[in-house]
Amino acid sequence: MPIDYDKIKNWPFPDIEQTYTEKDSILYALGVGYGHDPMDEAQLQFVYEQGLKAAPTMPVVLANPGFWVKDPATGIDWVKIVHGEQALRIHQTIPATGTVIGRMRVKAIVDKGKDKGALLIQERSIVDKASGALLATLEHTTFCRGDGGFGKGDAAPPPPPAPPEGKPDVSCDLPTLPQSALIYRLCADRNPLHADPAVAKAAGFPRPILHGLCSYGVAGHAILKTFCGYDPSKLTALSLRFSAPVFPGETIRTEMWNRGETILFRSRVLERDVVVLNNGVATINA
Repeated sequence: MPIDYDKIKNWPFPDIEQTYTEKDSILYALGVGYGHDPMDEAQLQFVYEQGLKAAPTMPVVLANPGFWVKDPATGIDWVKIVHGEQALRIHQTIPATGTVIGRMRVKAIVDKGKDKGALLIQERSIVDKASGALLATLEHTTFCRGDGGFGKGDAAPPPPPAPPEGKPDVSCDLPTLPQSALIYRLCADRNPLHADPAVAKAAGFPRPILHGLCSYGVAGHAILKTFCGYDPSKLTALSLRFSAPVFPGETIRTEMWNRGETILFRSRVLERDVVVLNNGVATINA
């Protein structure tokens, strides 16, 4: 049965309120790999309560409405969906503790055709409850492989820029831990695909895979380290396309091209030489 464009476009999302503590900020930072060098004081500021700062990519786990597409009323074949792209714009430096409100809307639904699926583009605003200030805006693109051909939809967004030809200007290698997914899932996404070997094998993987948004955080870490001197106020936007899964314990190399305030990048795992994140764009305050 085709999905109902009008119903999904006007889906009634409640506001989501979340209070997070120093422990939550530290747990997220540990999950995406900060603190892997315990003698690096620049990383320590994200994982130690003295002078604690929130990692700039932390909004991806704040005030999330959950797995709403699984609701039968959406008509979406949720078993076939894939997280395709993720974008984040940071309007103010994210506090290490606070209470935020998440406001969600469906920004666009793109019909790619009956046999080509659909794109579901969701936008979430993260607002500081006390001040009403907009902290961050997230855009989450889901590829609904089984839901094309519903006959009504929005225009497709422009494709993200491809990485330049030739060698990157700089690369940054960051490790993930064998238990990275087990740590990261405590921040938001408890899908057993990332923890249970039997579930992973049933899904066609030899072992549990890392959350896409965890590898997204690793790429953000690489940008922050390489171009921002670990100053979270300097990273203002980060977008990318997911291209392949990462297994916990693999090393992620982020390859970057410096274009001034814009950094183009992609990430690959060294152990398998596979590009796992592509079409990356970061914006920084130099």
